[in-house]
Amino acid sequence: MAHNDLLAPTQPLSPADAARARALRGMKRLAGGLLLLAALVFAVSFALQDQYPWLGYVRAAAEGAMVGAIADWFAVTALFRYPLGLRIPHTAIIPNRKDEIGATLGEFVETNFLSDDVVLGKLATVDVAGTLGAWLNEPANARRLGAEAAVAAQGMLTLLSDDDIKDLLEKLATRHLFEPEWSPAIGRVGAQLVASGQQRPAVEALLVKAEDWLRQHPDAFSQAVSERLPRWVPGFVDRMVDDKAYREVLALVRAVRSDPSHPLRLAIDDYLADLASSLQHDPAMIARVEGIKLELLESPRVREFAGEAWSSVKESLAASLADPESELRRGLESAVVEVGARLLADPGLAAKVNSWVADVAAYVVRNYRHEIAAVITETVERWDPRETTEKIELMVGRDLQFIRINGTVVGALAGLSIYALASGIHALLA
Repeated sequence: MAHNDLLAPTQPLSPADAARARALRGMKRLAGGLLLLAALVFAVSFALQDQYPWLGYVRAAAEGAMVGAIADWFAVTALFRYPLGLRIPHTAIIPNRKDEIGATLGEFVETNFLSDDVVLGKLATVDVAGTLGAWLNEPANARRLGAEAAVAAQGMLTLLSDDDIKDLLEKLATRHLFEPEWSPAIGRVGAQLVASGQQRPAVEALLVKAEDWLRQHPDAFSQAVSERLPRWVPGFVDRMVDDKAYREVLALVRAVRSDPSHPLRLAIDDYLADLASSLQHDPAMIARVEGIKLELLESPRVREFAGEAWSSVKESLAASLADPESELRRGLESAVVEVGARLLADPGLAAKVNSWVADVAAYVVRNYRHEIAAVITETVERWDPRETTEKIELMVGRDLQFIRINGTVVGALAGLSIYALASGIHALLA
């Protein structure tokens, strides 16, 4: 009976499989022990039945027990291997028909578990949105999901090629920033700003800066004026001109600042309005702006900018993803909790999510049920016959040993019943 022992594993067993293997060996020893006990009882009762006729009943029961035990041992063993190593036809069924078993199992799963009725019927009884919402609404789960998402995002950042990203940014910049004409767009924006008076704060800021500079740097202004006067002008005239020009310019700046309707302010508004119109409609102005754009596009600084932008974004993202207290991680966790709360509080949204899940499941089952079931078939086909035998025997072998035990008991009862019936008939006929 040694061939009925579980074969040595081809790979280390998991803790669960190791426990199953121990239970299986225990049941095999019990079944084998009952067979040995029946054999011992048979030998003793057979030797003494002439002296003690009642031992005939014991012998018959023991004989039936041995027959039942051996027959069921053969049947159970034949499922997994050749009994006693003898290549008897229709034995070692599982290793010899492994591929057929895998194909049948895959077909069974496809037909009975991956049908539309089964999958959709199950989903109809499950509130996917409610379950998901309750899970997401827990801050601990939100943190866990955020941490997993951060790890996945960090992995993506590591896998991404910096050169590829730089090329992509350059192409996107070229397509969306440089291919469209700049001049009309700038002109339209400028016209809207001028029409709404948005240029006035900028003009005011320039006037403030100009007045501050004039008050703080009178000598620099005077020197700039003196450099433009003829050399033959006497020095005292030079100083008078400098002082006069300085006072006039400073007074002009202050007057423009204090008067919102000053002619210079209005002239600036008119100039900006004309410039916005020229940018939109003047071919010469449009061509000039397009020329500036082409010069900028051909500049190597564009690619440098794309690389610097990506490096900065990547570094910032990596730091935020790695820090559990970062604004990015906190925002992600807050968003997850909010989604969970909405799924719980909004029946309409929950119904849409449940419907979407059902539609996705139906689509996957309807279009890929064969491929999903084929995973079972292909997996079993890749298994080594010995490995397949071990896996199946570990799963069901312990229960199959009860067949041997039951066969021993039933055989004993059958042997006893047959002997008692035969003895009774013989006594009646005598």
